[in-house]
Amino acid sequence: MSNPSSSSTLTANAEDMQPASESPTSPRLNRSVSISAPHTHDQHTLLGRIPTKGSTHSKVHHENGEELKRTTSSGTTGSRRHVPDLSFPYLTTDISRGGITEEYRTETRQGYIEPDDPDNGLRPVQSRLSTLHGDQFVLHAGGDAEKGGNKEILKGKKLVTWLENDPNNPRNWSKFRRWVITAIVSCAVIQVALSSAIVTGDFKGQQEEFGVSSEVIALTVTLTVCGFGTGPLLWSPLSELLGRRFLWVFPTLIYIIFNIPCALAPNIGCLLASRFICGFFGSAPLTLAGGTIADIWGPEERGFAIAIFAAAPYTGPVIGPLIGGFIGKYAGWRWLYWVNMISAGVVWAATLTVPETFAPALLKKRAKQLRHDSCDDSYVTEQELFRKPLAEIVIETLIRPFEMLATEPILLLMSLYISLVYGLLYAFFFAFPVVFGEDYGWDDAKTGLTFIPVFFGVGLALFVTPWLEKKYTEKGDQVTPEDRLPGMLIGGPFVPLSLFIFGWTSPPYVTPGGGSWVGPCSAGIPFGFGMVLVYFSANAYLIEAFPDYVASALAAKTVVRSAAGAAMPLFIAIMFRKLGNGPAATILAAVAIVMALIPFAFAKYGASIRARSKRAAI
Repeated sequence: MSNPSSSSTLTANAEDMQPASESPTSPRLNRSVSISAPHTHDQHTLLGRIPTKGSTHSKVHHENGEELKRTTSSGTTGSRRHVPDLSFPYLTTDISRGGITEEYRTETRQGYIEPDDPDNGLRPVQSRLSTLHGDQFVLHAGGDAEKGGNKEILKGKKLVTWLENDPNNPRNWSKFRRWVITAIVSCAVIQVALSSAIVTGDFKGQQEEFGVSSEVIALTVTLTVCGFGTGPLLWSPLSELLGRRFLWVFPTLIYIIFNIPCALAPNIGCLLASRFICGFFGSAPLTLAGGTIADIWGPEERGFAIAIFAAAPYTGPVIGPLIGGFIGKYAGWRWLYWVNMISAGVVWAATLTVPETFAPALLKKRAKQLRHDSCDDSYVTEQELFRKPLAEIVIETLIRPFEMLATEPILLLMSLYISLVYGLLYAFFFAFPVVFGEDYGWDDAKTGLTFIPVFFGVGLALFVTPWLEKKYTEKGDQVTPEDRLPGMLIGGPFVPLSLFIFGWTSPPYVTPGGGSWVGPCSAGIPFGFGMVLVYFSANAYLIEAFPDYVASALAAKTVVRSAAGAAMPLFIAIMFRKLGNGPAATILAAVAIVMALIPFAFAKYGASIRARSKRAAI
């Protein structure tokens, strides 16, 4: 797309998919780094970074072997990569051929842009390539330059965009409508997350019904969470191909239906199989909610909406035992599943009112209509032009996440940290009954009430996250992925603190009776606070650290997180009974302390680690 005899400009005006980033018209998006070539390949590319003090020149190579000069910084004072947009179809678009475009976010008077539009058209994707002579930078411009590359594909094409002030653009809808959608999708996440833990309200009844051990009944939680981890591997690419609305409707409907065999299960095999299916299909809202919120809110205004969504996956499991205890006590264990099905049905009915919000799906439909009305085949979207083959989508979805876990230390360690916090949440579902049920002699209904303090901690975290976002945006041009870490630096220490409080204020160290229950019960406050801050910041850090591989990074995180949540129920109760409350909690706290050091290490060494990575932002 560049002309060897002239100079052209490609501007990287990518949006942030995380809260409180700058708007498309903000000064932050004017930060740039210059990549200039000799006159034989005269291309000036703006990659979104301002050269800083201490900048040096390093060599950059195009795929055809030509040497480019690149202004880089030895410090960590700027982001050199575009920040990803959740509304870009990364999984199903071959960006190595087509590049990145602002097509899905741009509003134009004519309703389309040229592929070589200098501001919003296709621009090359920057990545790293390791060679025997060290690291070199490669600009994927797509295709063989001598054969014209993608010029023939792009010749005469018009990339369809939104019109100016387009009422069909989800980000132009009224705030009231967008907040209603935000509330609905957040409730959907809470409901599905609730389903994983509501069954803990009457484990004894299920054990007696099927004549199995507590460890076998714990599989009703484990298998559901396993479904949460595997389902997104299918729903993520399908949402890019089919749009979000389809997946809001049909997978959730199957999830609702399979609550029926859970409630009517004649044997333990039927119950466990149905629980896994519920988790698999119920994971669709967990996959779609974040993207839906990013579809309707601009990065400069979605801060609080994303904060609510970040708390939702952790709020739902806390509600589960809170209401499950009373249902199990007064109605029996089968009604746990009936109530879950009813609540899921109510939320599902609400999601039927959520329209399609995914910009690529909406613009693809518009392009098809324009081709039909005008008899002009030039109207297209990038996704249509550069659709990935099925084999590549499978690799991107099923193989690359695990490859990245094995080769990217940032992704591996952050995923382990998130998985620990998520696993500890499910650990409490089995540790609380040991302390309050066995040591204090409380029934399931009363034990469920002990999760209320976790809500207080989550609420406190929701007051802190907007402040974190404000501090992040204040850095402006100097922002880096490591500027997403303060939430973890603040919240991380509260997790082991909560475990120490829980373990050493429980019997036998404190005699049951009177108000002695306040100690272990209050542990939920620091845990809820630290849990949300860690997850919120870690998720944002991964997104900005791997902008070109965000889908694979988040898929890897989800699998590892769900694995930890699935494993904890299988041994926590035994651990607390055999070791005692204090020692068991101390072991978990020690692991949490080690994990809490990870963000401190990345705050200091993250930039250098990313510089040596093949896929991280540089």
